[in-house]
Amino acid sequence: MIFVDTATVHICAGKGGNGCVSFRREKYKPKGGPDGGDGGDGGDVIFVGDRGINTLVSFRYTPRLTAGRGQHGKGSNCSGKKGKDLIVRVPCGTIITNADTGERVAEIITPGEPIVIARGGRGGRGNQHFATSTHQAPRYCEQGKPGEAFKAVLELKIMADVGLVGLPNAGKSSLIAAVSKAHPKIADYPFTTLHPVVGVVELPGQRSFVMADIPGIIEGASRGKGLGLKFLKHIERTRVLLFVIDISDYADTPPATALSVVRREIQSFGHGLDRKPFLIAANKTDLDPDGNALTRFISQLGNEAPSVFPISAVTHKGLGTLMEALADIVHAASDA
Repeated sequence: MIFVDTATVHICAGKGGNGCVSFRREKYKPKGGPDGGDGGDGGDVIFVGDRGINTLVSFRYTPRLTAGRGQHGKGSNCSGKKGKDLIVRVPCGTIITNADTGERVAEIITPGEPIVIARGGRGGRGNQHFATSTHQAPRYCEQGKPGEAFKAVLELKIMADVGLVGLPNAGKSSLIAAVSKAHPKIADYPFTTLHPVVGVVELPGQRSFVMADIPGIIEGASRGKGLGLKFLKHIERTRVLLFVIDISDYADTPPATALSVVRREIQSFGHGLDRKPFLIAANKTDLDPDGNALTRFISQLGNEAPSVFPISAVTHKGLGTLMEALADIVHAASDA
């Protein structure tokens, strides 16, 4: 499935139905009086978060979201039926913004919770409401009101407990594939991952957390280089960061330098990312059989050395310990 994290749509709630002008026509009652019914209200446009959806691609093909129109009123005091609501299912983490004013309309966070984005217009009143002692045969009614309508920008920010962050080829895709049922593209060239990949990590004791593989960050990403700001924004919603560092001698960038680059870009991006709790995964220990590279890397970190977890995403060595530590820190972050 194509990953799309922004879309522009036209949202239009249903128009209310018109009221009715009608008079009673019964035998032996030649002056029956007004009995025009009210028009039905227009349908609402309602957004609902759905954990089973992780892209906005469907809105490329449905750029207009229109609810049903209310039915017109009828004689014999019969009111029109309310227009059908339009239920729109979107990924959790979707932000709806008015394209013209820039105002944030809503933020879809909780799955299954309906949020009215645009309300339908009120139905017009029939002529029965306008009868008075001095005006007993009103020949007019109200027209239905138009529903709320505006051009909206939908923006998706992935919601996950743990965000994998690192330079290209650090092994993030291999890691998420090893600990979850996610199936990212894995290859030995930079920028293999072109969109965030989400997987669920399941642990003993019915514990689990959601992990997201964010496409590789390079120096200058916070200024738009590489995949740049397009995917840095997805880290905003994660509770915990996991820095994935290639500590092998085959890495393009020395491990300590790679960690500094990634952390500097996150700090430059702002939005409080540098204040999130984190762990460091020293990956590719299978390519460091004597452990010298790992020892050197840990010695360069100083006080942050306890945050380092040696792993190999290929051989799965150390993954169990790392996942348990992540589960603990995610739980602590959730309670904070």
